[in-house]
Amino acid sequence: MARAPLLQLSDIALTFGGDPVFSDLGLVIQQGDRVALVGRNGSGKSTLMKVMAGLVEPDTGERIVPPGVHVGYMEQDPTMEGHATLGDFAASGLPEGEIYRVEMAGEGLKLDLSRPVETASGGERRRAALAKLLAEAPELMLLDEPTNHLDIQAIQWLEEQLAETRTAFVLISHDRAFLKRLTRATLWLDRGEVRRQEHGFTSFEEWRDKVWAEEDEARHKLDRKIKAEAKWAVEGISARRTRNQGRVRALKALREERSAQIRRQGTADLAIDTGKASGKLVVEVKDITKAYDDNLILRPFSMRIQRGERVALVGPNGAGKTTLLKMLIGQEPADSGKIRLGTNLDLAVFDQSRAQLDPDVTLWESLTGDKALRVQGRGGDQVMVRGTPKHVVGYLKDFLFNEQQARAPVRSLSGGEKARLLLAKILAQPANLLVLDEPTNDLDIETLDLLQELISDYDGTVLLVSHDRDFLDRIATTTVAMEGDGRAVLYAGGWSDYQAQRAERLGAAPAKAKPGGNSAKPSPREAEKPAAPAAAPSRLTFTEKHRLEALPAEIERLEAEIAKLEEFLADPNLFTEHPVKFQKASEALVERQQALGAAEEEWLELEEKAAQ
Repeated sequence: MARAPLLQLSDIALTFGGDPVFSDLGLVIQQGDRVALVGRNGSGKSTLMKVMAGLVEPDTGERIVPPGVHVGYMEQDPTMEGHATLGDFAASGLPEGEIYRVEMAGEGLKLDLSRPVETASGGERRRAALAKLLAEAPELMLLDEPTNHLDIQAIQWLEEQLAETRTAFVLISHDRAFLKRLTRATLWLDRGEVRRQEHGFTSFEEWRDKVWAEEDEARHKLDRKIKAEAKWAVEGISARRTRNQGRVRALKALREERSAQIRRQGTADLAIDTGKASGKLVVEVKDITKAYDDNLILRPFSMRIQRGERVALVGPNGAGKTTLLKMLIGQEPADSGKIRLGTNLDLAVFDQSRAQLDPDVTLWESLTGDKALRVQGRGGDQVMVRGTPKHVVGYLKDFLFNEQQARAPVRSLSGGEKARLLLAKILAQPANLLVLDEPTNDLDIETLDLLQELISDYDGTVLLVSHDRDFLDRIATTTVAMEGDGRAVLYAGGWSDYQAQRAERLGAAPAKAKPGGNSAKPSPREAEKPAAPAAAPSRLTFTEKHRLEALPAEIERLEAEIAKLEEFLADPNLFTEHPVKFQKASEALVERQQALGAAEEEWLELEEKAAQ
């Protein structure tokens, strides 16, 4: 008997400000679904997720959730009134015996649960909302950009949690690696319509391009038919020949069909002018250090950055990436050592806080009021774009904003739209040194692709801070890893290259870091010294303790499932009479045997660690 869906939307219509967001929209989420929800910035992904969560009431249509099914939603801006700390908020509503789930999630997400609500940053509040959702373990989780404000270690921890859960989830994310690892189906929101394919994000772009190619072919055929019918109407029709009136009406219907077709949104017109070339040497630092009171940020560090390099800074939140970035561009002094900047440097900075955007001015004013973009003597409707005056609305259209949005306040924009507006500001100015601090947050996949292509073709130098592993692999030629305890280590290539080189540098069997953590590692100079006697292993972490307690039940469950599958496969007629069932059962058996081996190995390791 088929199981009831966890969630069903039928004939949903929703209108904001006179413009329809959805019309006749429907979707179904089943038990066990792992779904990527994708679409352009501004297409309505977050709004659709709020409709799914029951937080936004559609104009028409029906939302169906079976009795007893809990749909959990990760709030973007959670309300925390009445809670003293982030931990109090995250634990609210949980039974006393399940509070440990919040502590486990807090550890993995690197969240200080004792932080008072009134002093918590927006990122900390979002992580608290995520910890609350993970601890509640609803039947369906709705996750809107859960990796924002997480460093790579926390992203990998969350990735493992979602990979192991049996809970169904729908996921919005710009992080390709995250989506590819976790999703098995894709919902594509495009021009108010939802399409679904039973494949994860890995095959999304191929599917999208195929759909668009089919649309273009159908539109081309319709245009040719309209052209032929219009020619007949002009040359052959006579008003007195009533038998031709049906054909005229058919031509009118064709034209109405063509005008009703919603054109795809174009891609942002990204371009950057390096202007004058910088000197060959862009930055040189020798033995620079940094500390704030007793907090060591950077031990003696040296590097040279040449023109054309793409340097990525990676590491946990709070490790000092942004501080080092500011030191490299001369915005932050070193406590000791020397910083030398090259000649003819023109700097453009994309900051993660979007501080260059005033939320109270319009998009129009945001560009025309910028001194660097202002066109003297041309009035308030022109901006200087790479040395050439351009109408502000035309330039905004290059970045996918319409004329109505040009007069709207910046605060009305989504996160992705704010990122595009900031890109419009910084890309209008010639720059030979591009500084990008978390540029991928909130950008849609297509804009990320264009940004990656722009940087690849860029003649200048790029300094980049990011937690997006796929973007780092595509962009970086050099990686500076902040590895803890003030150590910054240079590696060639991007994220995957860094991981491989680091593992090789630390030896074939490096010490295992605790889940979600980041242990301090020796610098290359220290690695060459004779090994010191091994320190006594640390006691089990809170997460490891609960994992050790949970593993026996997991092993017992896997053994029972394996026994049932082996009994099922023992039927000698199964292969010939039901080959599909035989194949699925065989695959399930192999999967569970591998999971059992991994669980037993993990249990042995934790038992040994606990006994020491």
